[in-house]
This record gives sequence, structure tokens and C-alpha cells, in this order.
Amino acid sequence: MIKVGLTGGIGSGKTTVARVFRTLGVPVFEADAAGKRILNEDEGAIAAIRSRFGSEVFRSGAIDRSALGRIVFIDPVALQELNAIIHPAVRRAFRAWADAQQGPYVLMEAAILAETGGHDALDQVIVVTAPEELRVDRVMRRDGVEAEAVRARMANQTDEAGRLAIADHVIKNDDQQLVIPQVLLVHAAILNNAG
Repeated sequence: MIKVGLTGGIGSGKTTVARVFRTLGVPVFEADAAGKRILNEDEGAIAAIRSRFGSEVFRSGAIDRSALGRIVFIDPVALQELNAIIHPAVRRAFRAWADAQQGPYVLMEAAILAETGGHDALDQVIVVTAPEELRVDRVMRRDGVEAEAVRARMANQTDEAGRLAIADHVIKNDDQQLVIPQVLLVHAAILNNAG
């Protein structure tokens, strides 16, 4: 079974693209959701976070994701340390999940692949692109935040050139080109490789 990564910068529309693949019957693993589950359930990860970030990122015995986010989104070293705790656990969860799936290929939807080296464990990578201003506008509307907050999050992600450097397939979600035909072309190409 082919393992395919699906990534893109914040606001690029990768979740929308993942939904299209899902309607084609492709199993989709949501890495961000898995990371949240790990923060809530993985005893080893929880202990490592308590050791590194202290009790101030916990509320009522559980990790306070907002408090943790306030630390890591302004401190690149802290973000790297958090990623070093979470991402190996997410990759293990993906492998176990993928082994239980049927079909010629599976997708791992992940906001950050190039940043963590996660793309190295995948057979192919799809990158969803969109102009930066459009991405900022989408996230401002979606999350109800200011442009500065969106740009701060973007600063913690690989730039577009870094993502494109790991891409086997590119889907442009720029509100100018139709996404579904692009997904169908990528889907056909992956099925060709699987054949």
C-alpha cells in the first residue's frame, strides 16, 4: 500500500482537499487530530511535556493546549522540542492505522511534514498551495484572529519553497483554478503508481 502525505501551509485548504480524496474512497489519517489525542491520552508524551514545560501548561490534570500554544508559537526552540515529543508518536499511530486500511493508498493529512522530516517515511507527497494573502484571509475568517497572529503561525512553518521541494504532486487552491479536477488527476497518477 502506498503511503501519501498531504500537506500545505496554514490556510492553504489541505483539509478541503482531504475531504475530496475521502469522497473518492481514500482513507485519510488526520495527523493534527492524532496529535491532539496524543496530548490527551499518551502517558509518555504527557510526562515528557510536563518535564519540559512544567505544570503551568496543565489545568485540572490535563494539558492546556492554549497555554502550551502561547509558549511554543513565540519560541521556535520550544516548538521544536514539543514536535520532538509529539511527531514520533503521531508517526507510530499513522503506521498502525495504515496497516489496518484497505485500498491501493492512504493519505496522511499533516500541517507540517517538511519541518519534521515526516515526508521521509512516505512514498509520495501532495502539497496544497495558495497565495499567502489568501491564506491569511482564510485563517482570519476561520479562527477569528488578526493577521499578525496568522503570520506568527506561518513563521513556524516551512515556507512555500520548502514545501514544494518535497512535493511529488501540487494542487493549487488559489480560488482561480478548480480543485476537484486537480485532485482527480493526482488520484489517477497515484493509482497508476500503485498498479
